[in-house]
Amino acid sequence: MKKLFYYHTPIGEIGIAEEDGSICAIFFSHEKISKEEYMIKESSLIKNAYRQLVEYFNKQRKTFDLPLAPEGTEFQMKVWKALSDIPYGKTRSYKEIAIAIGNPKAVRAVGMANNKNPIPIIIPCHRVIGSDGKLVGYGGGLEIKEYLLKLEGVL
Repeated sequence: MKKLFYYHTPIGEIGIAEEDGSICAIFFSHEKISKEEYMIKESSLIKNAYRQLVEYFNKQRKTFDLPLAPEGTEFQMKVWKALSDIPYGKTRSYKEIAIAIGNPKAVRAVGMANNKNPIPIIIPCHRVIGSDGKLVGYGGGLEIKEYLLKLEGVL
């Protein structure tokens, strides 16, 4: 059974989930979670992930050093890998991500994969913006996306 624990952060309450020694999800406060799938229990890994997030929010950390195990399709995994390659304080467009994964026509599919990212912030889907530079779509809401990009000095 997966472990899940909640913490208060500058962007509201978040849940951090672990399965088999890897972080498998981060949930925003408004997301519905299957109670049967998770046991509310803090683990040392979850505590470490939270510590790293606190350092990130305090501008003391630019990269995360955690074992991750996102679940998704092969295409989604390619997109999430490309998201992880976006440096702190930089952004990419959905088209640039599509090109980076070798599928330049898959812009909409990249957007859908971005939306399904189970480990936001750590896999930085907030760093993906529209081709016109506008903030578009974010599972946590555009106000959180804007907060994270301002934190990183992008906006």
